[in-house]
Parts: sequence; C-alpha cells; structure tokens
Amino acid sequence: QARLVESGGGSAQAGGSLRLSCAASGRTFSDYAMAWFRQAPGKDREFVAGITWGGARSNYAESVKGRFTISRDNAKNTVSLQMNSLKPEDTAVYICALRNGPTIMRTIESYDYRGQGTQVTVSS
Repeated sequence: QARLVESGGGSAQAGGSLRLSCAASGRTFSDYAMAWFRQAPGKDREFVAGITWGGARSNYAESVKGRFTISRDNAKNTVSLQMNSLKPEDTAVYICALRNGPTIMRTIESYDYRGQGTQVTVSS
C-alpha cells in the first residue's frame, strides 16, 4: 500500500510564491504518473498539473499555465509544484496523486493513491 504525504502549503500574498512537495512511500514504484489536484470551498475538485514517469511530459490546467511548474525526482519518489505569481483564486487544498500507469489523467478517480492534501491560502 502506497502512502503520499504533501508538504509546503501555507499562506502567501498575491504575486508571491510557494512550493509544494509530495513524497511517496510504502512500495516500489515504476512507470507511474503523478499529478496535483486542488479543491476550493464550494467548488469541484480540479486538475492542476501532471507529469509522466520520466518527466519528459507534463501538462497543466489553463488557469495555472505559465505560473506553476511540476517536477519530479524518481530517485526520491517525490513530485513538486512550484507556484509563482499566486492569485487569490489559487486558494484551495492541494492534493497529490499517483497512478499505476504512465499517462497523465485529469480526473483524480483515475489515480490509485492520493494524499490528504495541504492548504494553500493566497491573500489579496
């Protein structure tokens, strides 16, 4: 059974930056995609960014493209999300997810494991 633990959430002002990290443990991983999702109060959970096993491919939600960057370190089984130029509408709980397969999917139900989430709050 895999376990995902997010870290790095917190508060920032609009225009600021935060970096989220997610560490996977509990089993041996190979050829898997990882992604970040977020859920704001009163809104549906949405895909933020995803990355393939080798890191060669990534994709982003239109709302974060050009501001957020996803990266991964397979040796450490971690994935990170660098968030720049933050906006108040980025406020949400950010959830890390991992799926047993190389393809980035945009629905969290397609992922086999997910973390508990970390709160990000951006003030104007």
